[in-house]
Amino acid sequence: MTKTRNSVAMITALLASTALAVPAAAQTVTIMQGEAPQSMEPGTMGGTYNMSVLDAMYENLVALDEDLTQQPGLATEWSVSEDGMTWTFTLREGVTFHDGTPFDADAVVYTFERLLDESLGLPSGGRFRPIIDSVTAVDPMTAEFSLKTVYPAFPALMAMMHAAIVSPEAGEAGTLETGGGGTGPFELVEWSSGEFVLQQAYDGYWGDAPEVDELRWVWTPEASVASMALMAGEVDVVNAPAPTFAQQIEAADGFELNSDASSRVFWAALNTQIEPFDSMEVRQAVNYATDREALVQALLFGYGSPANSPLGEAVFGYDDTLEPYTYDIDMARQLLEEAGYPDGVEVNLFVQEQETQIAQALQGMWEPAGIQLNITRLESGVMSDVMFAGPEEKAEQDVDMVIASFSSATLDADTQLRALYHSDSFTPTDANIGFYHSERLDEVLDEAASISDTDRRMELYLEAQNIINEEAPHVLLYKPVDLYATRSGIEGVWVRPGGLLVAKGVSVAE
Repeated sequence: MTKTRNSVAMITALLASTALAVPAAAQTVTIMQGEAPQSMEPGTMGGTYNMSVLDAMYENLVALDEDLTQQPGLATEWSVSEDGMTWTFTLREGVTFHDGTPFDADAVVYTFERLLDESLGLPSGGRFRPIIDSVTAVDPMTAEFSLKTVYPAFPALMAMMHAAIVSPEAGEAGTLETGGGGTGPFELVEWSSGEFVLQQAYDGYWGDAPEVDELRWVWTPEASVASMALMAGEVDVVNAPAPTFAQQIEAADGFELNSDASSRVFWAALNTQIEPFDSMEVRQAVNYATDREALVQALLFGYGSPANSPLGEAVFGYDDTLEPYTYDIDMARQLLEEAGYPDGVEVNLFVQEQETQIAQALQGMWEPAGIQLNITRLESGVMSDVMFAGPEEKAEQDVDMVIASFSSATLDADTQLRALYHSDSFTPTDANIGFYHSERLDEVLDEAASISDTDRRMELYLEAQNIINEEAPHVLLYKPVDLYATRSGIEGVWVRPGGLLVAKGVSVAE
């Protein structure tokens, strides 16, 4: 009897010790977005959803907090020379990349030399080449930037995701695009390109450890799928839920809908180098043929406003007095006739699945004006290739228009206007998708970027917006508010103006 009791006690103790040895299940937060990431390298991507994924993996010299105030990141302090031409950054010690190699000034030099190297043709490089002349490692923990021109907003430029510091070892191994290589609180574990991205907390992170073990990123172009996945408990966060379902989420128990002012503007880029959009009158005609108020009501369900400017309200330089084109079919027809198209025009619009509703709405609006819109829908990866093709490729493929959106990561007009409209910013090196060129606009943007006088900069940006409005290289559509939804208990998630979801500080309340 005693032996039996002893044996039971031994078995019970063994089972208890075995149970204690079993690791707890990882705490995973699942985030759903509207499209798949295209790259794990900051220098090759540009989409907001892609940037959201990379934000958890990479860090910048300058960080932005939730109030969008600049904070020390991988640099602990920075200063500028009296002439404004040299910026010096003191780097944070004790930081390692996910591959175990140390972060230092050589890594900063490597990152920016890649961006500045025109032979590599990194899409993000176009943001930096007009501004940065060279980058030097003064000592292992000091990096110095020599500029081509005075640029007062330089620390804000360093806070852009495109300026995130990458591992030289990963870069030389050619694994950045598929495997990543940052210093952030989460590292890439797996990227199944058609299904998910899995990131886990990086054990060697220099700062506070993440509150959760894993971030799992999934995507769907179907707005209804995202909403149902959240409400069924399959995902914890939805970045940019469709306005169609926003009210439903807001009214449901156990979920939170968050909305914030955005810097994001949706527009149709017109290929200004080929007929018919090489004519300013035709570009103005399609603007007059667009009922922006109807788009906001039908597509955004009121969660937005008509676009009167390529800048959002949150961006320095925004002109709140600029009037958008009125909806005037007769004026559109008159302008087409003046441009030599009395019988109307036929144009080709390329979109990805998410923009199909916009395309169809424009198709219906423009038909009475004599504008026949042919719509080609493409998968997001293929659409990215079309979007960032050069002038010759777009002409060969008869790409007259694409629909896109843009937001200023720095909340300064230069970042947005230079990328979209400066003649040095033609795709594939930057985001001037329609190859618009205006010598006067180039002069205005260059002057505004090189001075620190806030009042004069504002004057120049008002002039820039008036030039853009008059010459109409885009059909400015609308400005949505930034929406994201979470299930109750999810905390520490927020969105930068423009839709970049910051999830690296996420936690799950008990």
